[in-house]
Order: sequence, then C-alpha cells, then structure tokens
Amino acid sequence: MRITSKGQVTIPQAVREQAGLLPQTEVEFIVEPDGVRLIKARPSRSASRGGAVVGRLRRAGQVSMSTDEIMALTRGEG
Repeated sequence: MRITSKGQVTIPQAVREQAGLLPQTEVEFIVEPDGVRLIKARPSRSASRGGAVVGRLRRAGQVSMSTDEIMALTRGEG
C-alpha cells in the first residue's frame, strides 16, 4: 500500500468494516516510537457549529397556530 502525492491512503474494506470506520468517521493519528496508529476520534463534548445552530432552531419553533392555520397563511388564504 502506498501513500499518494496528496498524503492519502486507502484503508481496505475488510479493515474498515472490522474497525467500524464508516464514511465521515473522524479519526486520530497517534505517533508512537515504532510507527503511527489510527484510531476513531472520541466524540467532541462541545457542539459543532452546525450542531449549535440546529439546537437553537429546535427551540425556536414555538407557534400557537394549528397546521391548518399555518397552511392557510402560506397559501395566502388568511
């Protein structure tokens, strides 16, 4: 296995499956005296920027109208 000019390497599918490395999995490289170890990154305790935005949006939907009333407004019936 070779590292490309961009510093990329392909992890064989069998290894990815055994380690549970799915697409978008965050990983860390740990440099050791005899080589480098790749591990799954621990989940961050702080919310990501996108996660914080979604959290604020989830709390923002406090409307006292029914679905029918909202639909009437969006259709211009009210």
